[in-house]
Amino acid sequence: MDVAGQWHEGIVFPRWAEWANWGFGEPRFIFYPPLSWLIGATIGSALPWNMAPGTFVWLTLVIAGMSMCRFAREWIPHPYANLAGVLYAINPYHLVIVYFRSAFGELLAAALLPLLIWAALRVIEGEWRRVPILSLVFAAIWLSNAPGAVIATYSLAVILVTGCTLCRRSQPIRAGAAAMAGGFALASFYILPATWEQRWIQIKQIVVDTYRPSANFLFTRANDRDFVAFNWKVSWVATGMILLAGIAALLTMKRRERIARPWWVLSILVLVSTGLMLPPSTSLWRVLPKLWFLQFPWRWLEVVGVAFAFFVALAIATLPNRAAQWVTATTILAAIGVAGAAMLSQAPWDSGDVAQIDAWIRDGRGYEGTDEYAPIGCDRYQLPGDPDDSERPADVSPDPAPRIAKVDSETGTIVPAAGVRLHVETWKSTQRVFTSETRQPLTLALRLVQYPAWDIQINGQAEHESMPETQQVVIPLSAGSSRVQIRFRHRWDRTVGDVISLLAAIILGGIASTHHWRALGTPS
Repeated sequence: MDVAGQWHEGIVFPRWAEWANWGFGEPRFIFYPPLSWLIGATIGSALPWNMAPGTFVWLTLVIAGMSMCRFAREWIPHPYANLAGVLYAINPYHLVIVYFRSAFGELLAAALLPLLIWAALRVIEGEWRRVPILSLVFAAIWLSNAPGAVIATYSLAVILVTGCTLCRRSQPIRAGAAAMAGGFALASFYILPATWEQRWIQIKQIVVDTYRPSANFLFTRANDRDFVAFNWKVSWVATGMILLAGIAALLTMKRRERIARPWWVLSILVLVSTGLMLPPSTSLWRVLPKLWFLQFPWRWLEVVGVAFAFFVALAIATLPNRAAQWVTATTILAAIGVAGAAMLSQAPWDSGDVAQIDAWIRDGRGYEGTDEYAPIGCDRYQLPGDPDDSERPADVSPDPAPRIAKVDSETGTIVPAAGVRLHVETWKSTQRVFTSETRQPLTLALRLVQYPAWDIQINGQAEHESMPETQQVVIPLSAGSSRVQIRFRHRWDRTVGDVISLLAAIILGGIASTHHWRALGTPS
């Protein structure tokens, strides 16, 4: 909703979430990968907002099924490759994401994971022409979800090492490293600013208390009661998926010679993923770069889901007759259906959520922010405007905070801007201009939190302060007339990231075109 609103202002690629923190904003769009919120804004611009979540989920699961089908049909007969696509689209972990977590970015990253494994296997086979495809898929995952991207990065490393071992040469590592470098470069318009500007936000809040990986291994007992209850549900899902994938892999060992590389790659990925979901892997979580920021080890079920779909479909294809195949497939699909129905019955949804947030944005109230994207020094819980504020008297209307208020010189509290003549010329998400006239010096308080990208000028001079607990922007004004101009600057890190991405797109596009024309010119 925030993105769609900024599109109407002419901002194609937002960086500042205007309505977060009840209208005080946060730099969410610098740090949260863009694909999911761009797709969501597109859907919400074409359909009613209450249809956007379901449409996004449907679209993503269709992509997941097609992605898995493309991967599976290289090694599994056609009708069973379609079954693998269905199994992956509706695998139990995807149902957990849809019904319990609504983690749309993670679901989108998971939908692309089979394509990543397929492209990596093709590169291992020595097909350098697949390097641009692998780079593109790798970049797309990084642009979908940060935890999913970390999983994809480590998974790709495991795939490439396994490929080198199987083919006994180093070519897969070289080609894979080139593809990863290309993918990072393609996504650098997001990755570079998100990495550089992390120093200005409270990013470590993402792994505090109950969100630590060490408190979220399978079947944990060392977490908050609600977290433990949810963890055990996910743990049973994980157990079922791992067992089914393992049994199916054993049943397909006779075909291992014909499908050696995908069989070994997926088997090792399941073993690695399972190991990382268990407590003995704690030291790895602390040592391996960025792994700690996954929060929940059971997120590795993204990888298990690919192996689950592949091995189960392949095992069904090896059964001796059609009757056994139909019975087995129907039983597994029915079991997934029962699990999905059980999850749906416990889904913590409120049908009024979407309409309520839409109304809050239309009313100028905004929505709740996040701890990890709050600027350094900002206690977002102290910002006014929260309709659920427990300290607000029940008979007081939860009005939004004013755009411009003033700081009481005696008490230091924020009060209405009485005695100040204000004229707002522009008030947009990333640009605000207003004039003021006052008979005596005073300090104005804006509905905005401080962030280094904000360029704030008073009569052409850069000058502003912020409240100590909330980092709310305050502007000291002298008596008389003043003109305040506020602009969210396009910083150097975003410019460099854009340039790198553009150059990478040109280079990889050129490589892909070269291989394409060479293929056309090769005699059949």
